[in-house]
Amino acid sequence: MLRKVALLVAPGVAPFEFGVVCEVFGIDRTDEGAPPFDFTIVTAHPGPIRTSLGFDITVEHGLEAAEDADLIAVVANMHSVSDSIDEASLDLLRQAEARGAWVLSVCTGAFVLAEAGLLDGRRSTTHWQHSARLAAQFPLTDVDPNVLYIEDRGVITGAGTAAGIDACLHLVRREHGQAAANVIARRMVVPPHRDGGQAQYIPFPVPTRASDSLAAVTDWMLENLAEELPVELLAQKAHMSERTFARRFRAELGATPAAWLNRQRLLRAQHLLEHGDEGLERVAQEAGFGSASVMRHHFVKVLHTTPNDYRRTFGRSLPSAEERMRELAG
Repeated sequence: MLRKVALLVAPGVAPFEFGVVCEVFGIDRTDEGAPPFDFTIVTAHPGPIRTSLGFDITVEHGLEAAEDADLIAVVANMHSVSDSIDEASLDLLRQAEARGAWVLSVCTGAFVLAEAGLLDGRRSTTHWQHSARLAAQFPLTDVDPNVLYIEDRGVITGAGTAAGIDACLHLVRREHGQAAANVIARRMVVPPHRDGGQAQYIPFPVPTRASDSLAAVTDWMLENLAEELPVELLAQKAHMSERTFARRFRAELGATPAAWLNRQRLLRAQHLLEHGDEGLERVAQEAGFGSASVMRHHFVKVLHTTPNDYRRTFGRSLPSAEERMRELAG
């Protein structure tokens, strides 16, 4: 279970990305239902650390304070890896990965993980402006510039700036469940999950009033997840042709209507499994999957677990023996 979190910093650290990790893991929100984190900031040479904006932060703890951390996070840095990260810090990251701890980077922090060899043979991402350089400099990693974050066997790489929030909340959700991520997201006034990826930011400018143009339709979709929601019906609700609606939806929300719906249905199912005692068939119907077998398919494909295993980990009650046998059978 994720408890002890260490943030590894070096000269040139970017304040916003630094603040993202501090905001998610460094603030005590246990009174609101968030999990407790033992949060520590570490550096190779404790003392004043100059940030990328020219002011100093004082870091009291050396690398030894992170040797038993459940997570070590690395954020963006204005300098090249060779100028800012010493071998002892790279060894700390290698040892963390070797003992099964989580390792997470935000933005160009991915270059530090790559320098440590942790991205070799793994998929990764970074800010889209730097993705080509990461791929060229470290050809053993498979760089995807279009996603907000990637998790690959205990190593999470987040894309630029605010995508670090998505990466951190993903890890909270992964380790402590949707409810814990919701608490932190609500306090940060951000969505607990964003669909789509960096591609929605690269080729097009942000549409005028993008948040309002489809708001009525998406709100209606969320209110009617249990119903059949074909594109034809959604386009009618938006007073658009199907083709225009599909294009506008993808441009503004970064995903197709079907992909967006599937993700919202997964989130609804996760919530029902965490907080309710209804059978899997009922949960599947309320979430809009239609049947438990279809819901199971999407859980395995996206979350890499089954609904029963998810409920066993994060729910208030265990699945019945009958449900367990039915799931194993199909």
